[in-house]
Amino acid sequence: MTECTQASFSFATDFKRQVVARFDGGTICSDGGALLLHKVEQKTGILRQFAACFEDHRDPDAVEHSVRELVGQRVYGLALGYEDLNDHDRLRADPLLAMLSGKRDLEGKKRRRERDRGKPGAGKSTLNRLELTPAEAGRSARYKKIALDFEAADQTLVDLYIQSQPRCPEEIVIDLDATDDRLHGNQEGRFFHGYYGDYCYLPLYLFSGEHLLCARLRSADQDASAGAVEEVERTVERLRRSWPNARIILRADSGFCREELMSWCERNGVDYVFGLAKNSRLLKRIRKAMNKARRRHRESGEAARRFVEFRYRTLHTWSRKRRVVAKAERLAKGENPRFVVTSLGAGRMPMRELYEDFYCARGEMENRI
Repeated sequence: MTECTQASFSFATDFKRQVVARFDGGTICSDGGALLLHKVEQKTGILRQFAACFEDHRDPDAVEHSVRELVGQRVYGLALGYEDLNDHDRLRADPLLAMLSGKRDLEGKKRRRERDRGKPGAGKSTLNRLELTPAEAGRSARYKKIALDFEAADQTLVDLYIQSQPRCPEEIVIDLDATDDRLHGNQEGRFFHGYYGDYCYLPLYLFSGEHLLCARLRSADQDASAGAVEEVERTVERLRRSWPNARIILRADSGFCREELMSWCERNGVDYVFGLAKNSRLLKRIRKAMNKARRRHRESGEAARRFVEFRYRTLHTWSRKRRVVAKAERLAKGENPRFVVTSLGAGRMPMRELYEDFYCARGEMENRI
């Protein structure tokens, strides 16, 4: 009979070495890059600290997968692109993922039940219970007994940032922003967002440089700044417990230019630089500067900008006058006015530096989102 089982494949090559594909390599995994993530975890303990935010009410004598192992399996799976719990029907048999999760029995030979042998990891149902256990669950619950302490999880993100700093920083800049988390089904809290043009959630993020301080999932039927005061207050309180003398500055676009947030900052010694949406009153205040920019553009043929600052208060929503810095800019495509409002005085940050060097730098945080 014809032999149809080919043991190897040879490839043509211009190199001196022969290139051959064979199938006798033993257990092979395509996710070797996860070993780099494992080294990060060994140095930072991020997953270890996150796992400590769960309270395990299960019977210790019946537990085969510790909370730390479950958290590791789920988070490493997400990092490798396996977002669906159904993926773990196969991933639970992956010895590399088992090693990353902290398992010692990498081939699952010592599992209690015969049907679980060869599968060192947890199945999708066990991981589902980890994710969906109510916070108030206790020992009397039938299945879902691993409860997350949400306040501890929130604090962990800030603690990780504090641990990453070799010394107390003189100044901490916290960037706030919201973005769309698009939905593709009838999920709970599903709403259409006009700006993003789709059904989505609208999570809120706080960053300091490359460090995530807060990630809050929210429905999209609310203002971008909704809940910002509470998240900023919690974050600032934790930072000041460790670094009471550090200066803190909030930075955000015009979606966060709200009286509630600015007043909180002013009462609590936190500075801010927020974008300010243009209106007819603001445009009138920079008319002379815009005319000068227009003449400069006409003479040079290049983009021209001038900066103006003034004290400003809205007709109804602001409780006081505040410093506004305006950019009057003329481009080839037309006028491009921009405004920011700040608690920083001119002596501490001149208007050009405030806009060009400080406010525009928030684009780096947008890139991370």
